[in-house]
Amino acid sequence: MPAAPLTRHRLDYLFLPFFLIGMLNSALLSLPESLGVPVTADSPWPPLRSLHSWAVNQEPQHLHIPPTLEASILYDGFVQLTLLLVLTIGFWRLKPWPWLRTLGLVYAVSAVVNMYFYFMQTFLGPHPPPHLATYLPLNLPWLVVPLLLAYRCWPREATGAG
Repeated sequence: MPAAPLTRHRLDYLFLPFFLIGMLNSALLSLPESLGVPVTADSPWPPLRSLHSWAVNQEPQHLHIPPTLEASILYDGFVQLTLLLVLTIGFWRLKPWPWLRTLGLVYAVSAVVNMYFYFMQTFLGPHPPPHLATYLPLNLPWLVVPLLLAYRCWPREATGAG
């Protein structure tokens, strides 16, 4: 049986703001950082000056980027930004694109894998975050929302009950 077409779902009202915030994060922080703009107090890119303040207090690995974090920000800056743009358009308009559900699953799986490595580096690296009450609420959504998107995009059989 063919999969049911995507229709408006209450989770979409969580996904759309998340996608927009993700695109801003990718474009303003991850992309410049992955292109080598320094994360310093006097960075030429103002958002990375703010990231420097966060890094000093929460994630020192942003100050001297290890390879796993570098791979993560490259993913955020190039892959995630593109996927989120297409997903935002698709979920906003509920386009009848036959591949939208598959793209959502591809993004969800890649984002969860990305966060696995990001958290492994963060928690098992030399400088774990000292304030979990601050760190987790700002970073767990990057793991939880893609899991919810996987649930949302998982193929279900079309039923005649509509």
